[in-house]
Amino acid sequence: QVQLVESGGGLVQAGGSLRLSCAASGRTFSGYAMGWFRQAPGGKEREFVAAISWSIGSTFYRDSVKGRFIISRDNAKNTVYLQMNSLKPEDTAVYYCAARQGGAYANRVPQYDYWGQGTQVTVSS
Repeated sequence: QVQLVESGGGLVQAGGSLRLSCAASGRTFSGYAMGWFRQAPGGKEREFVAAISWSIGSTFYRDSVKGRFIISRDNAKNTVYLQMNSLKPEDTAVYYCAARQGGAYANRVPQYDYWGQGTQVTVSS
């Protein structure tokens, strides 16, 4: 089992920045690709935001966050980060961290094996 705990969410004005963290514990972090997803209010589906592979740290983003968000990982600290800049009201959502065995990044919910509880990000206009 891998336990994931997100932190760093909050309320920010449009144009501001936040840095989310996801700390992993339990089984070794080694070999897991990591991803960030989000779920907006109003019954919307959980959607992919960004992912990073295990080995060489290749990254992958949804189009709407490219150039604004940066995913990174510190394997020594078993932690993955999501730096979010130039935030927009449409970025408002609960953000979830996820871990995927196998090392290669992916962009669909069923491809991930472990999930955190989520952290709320609210962007005011």
